[in-house]
Amino acid sequence: MKRLETFTNNAQWLKVAGIAVALFIIFQVATGTGQAIGTYVSTHKAIDQIERRIGLDSAYLDVGNKMLGTPVDEVEVKGYISRINTTLEDAGTPVSVISLQNVMASAPFKQYGHITAINMDTAEQTLAVKLSVIPWWHAFSFTPLALLATVAVTPVIVRIRQNKKRLIASESAESVPEAIPHLVIDLKSKTIRNGVDDREATMQNKPFCFYVALVKYCVEHPDAQLVHHTDIPQELTLMANTVFARLIELGHTKRKRPDFNANLDKTLSEIRSALEDVFAPFAEAKDKFYPPRAQGEGSRSKQHSFALTNISTQDIEIIGN
Repeated sequence: MKRLETFTNNAQWLKVAGIAVALFIIFQVATGTGQAIGTYVSTHKAIDQIERRIGLDSAYLDVGNKMLGTPVDEVEVKGYISRINTTLEDAGTPVSVISLQNVMASAPFKQYGHITAINMDTAEQTLAVKLSVIPWWHAFSFTPLALLATVAVTPVIVRIRQNKKRLIASESAESVPEAIPHLVIDLKSKTIRNGVDDREATMQNKPFCFYVALVKYCVEHPDAQLVHHTDIPQELTLMANTVFARLIELGHTKRKRPDFNANLDKTLSEIRSALEDVFAPFAEAKDKFYPPRAQGEGSRSKQHSFALTNISTQDIEIIGN
């Protein structure tokens, strides 16, 4: 039992851990995608700003002129590149200038791993610019927000799953029809049962055969009156004899056929005792299968009928008939 409980607890914790990991991955991917998009947009915006800045400053910057044959002032250009990179770094922009008109930056600058070459057309000439740009996929990084969201959402998801399981279990329990007590007569085992649980009772051959015949007779004759001081109907006797013959075929007895009119009170008493054992948890259901007891004393009791007036074919099940 302890091992089973431990296994169940471990399985539940594994499910919770699986949900938490799945949520963290989803949140991390979502935030990482947002970071990547933000980096891509800010990078291209920064490149556009750099192009405009260099385009405006080129008129005052000695970058040389091929048409006029003038050389580039490398010292001035390097200083210009250094100032731009300082401004970009202070602004936290993921872009830095590597070179302008093939003049490399002298001061240390951040290398972002991806080089972008730009040719800018000005009024006088084309300027060649190389930029170091951070790739968009470098924006993916661990985000505390994803962890916080996982911690907050996991208990909610677990609770929702548990409530859903309870609802499904409740609906399943409601969808299963409730077993209704009924009379099961098994000739093969010579027992009677209630059709719900495993309670069963056996009787001697005489009361068993008489009761099976009584049930069949009362189903066919719902208005029959069976009283103690008269012999039972011939049809009921024939039915009891038929049941007794069937018990012989099934190997339950080899004795002589009993007299079903003799000791009727004792026979009925044994039948009632067996029914009380079988239908103990179902007192109300027992009434339709229970031969009524005589009420009162003397002559009044002899007029009392022990017929089963409320029984029908839907209430019984006979096995091995």
